[in-house]
Amino acid sequence: MVWKVSLKPYTLIYSSKMTTDKKRTKHLIWTGGLLSLLLLSILASMSIGSVHLPIGLSLRILLNYLPFMPQAGTPVQNAIVWDLRLPRIFLAIVVGAMLSASGVAFQGILRNPLADPYILGVSVGAALGAATSILFFQNTSFLGQLSLPLFSFAGGVISLVLVLVLSEYHGRRERESLILAGVVLQSFVGAFLSFLIAIAGHQMQEIVFWMMGSLANRSWSDVAILIPYFVLGISYLLLQYHDLNVIALGERAATHLGMEVEKKKIWTLVVGTLLTAAAVSVVGIIGFVGLIVPHLMRLLVGPDHRILLPLSTVVGAIFLLWSDTIARTIIPSQELPIGVITAFVGAPFFAYLLKKGLRRGKRESF
Repeated sequence: MVWKVSLKPYTLIYSSKMTTDKKRTKHLIWTGGLLSLLLLSILASMSIGSVHLPIGLSLRILLNYLPFMPQAGTPVQNAIVWDLRLPRIFLAIVVGAMLSASGVAFQGILRNPLADPYILGVSVGAALGAATSILFFQNTSFLGQLSLPLFSFAGGVISLVLVLVLSEYHGRRERESLILAGVVLQSFVGAFLSFLIAIAGHQMQEIVFWMMGSLANRSWSDVAILIPYFVLGISYLLLQYHDLNVIALGERAATHLGMEVEKKKIWTLVVGTLLTAAAVSVVGIIGFVGLIVPHLMRLLVGPDHRILLPLSTVVGAIFLLWSDTIARTIIPSQELPIGVITAFVGAPFFAYLLKKGLRRGKRESF
């Protein structure tokens, strides 16, 4: 017996027909196409900005550090590419991949297509933790630079636990109850954030940054901070694809197959929260990435997490990279918070999914 992905989204069924070669070919085509699109997006984003650089020139500037390559571009153009645009591009790629992978984990483990770190209040909880660190623990010598991601992670975990507790009824968590619990928590935590802003004084602008989300004025050091979280978190989730597929069949079936479902759910949600909190601690709240990308990719490639998780990670990187490119170029001489762009795309998409689910009048199962 092998797993076969049915045409109906969020559903896995048994099949005796061998489809391994076909699925592998499909996987390779998708992977190659998306990686090529990511590479082209990087080159295009390097060229777009207040100072236009042709794609060919940008590529030659990238090759300046290779031996025996002729030097291209002026010192100013080199500084624009290497010190301004490339750090921001790679930060967008890493953050987009982290948020998207976290969304796949949340949707898969909760068996809910509307679950994502932003909707469930994890992002705003992480932002509250970051704001608390900025105000009260930023100069703590014991923790140093670790205080921000640690407090952000703690805030995200506490928010996740509160949402799960609020939404539980007789051991079950319906889609609508999860969303309502997330709305309640966001309102409550938002009040705390407003209070911190009111008493922040000269640090008000830094806290507001976390609420709006932005990749402006980021450097290579910010990318370096996120790399360990990215590698550890993504690696763990990629190793859990089989268990996520089994849980998609239902918790009872997973239990019969010998899985410790609750333990697996807790660890997966904690890792997803860690990815979200780390991203929030550097760039602030960026909503809807973990909702849009996993849902669309599930419709395109099916619910098999062996394929869905890595492809969603790549698409999340592409989506956030272009969102940031639009945010910094759509208005001349002015930059929009990247959260504004993702919300313009994500909010209508979320409304569509919610309306679609309500029309069906029943829970949509994976």
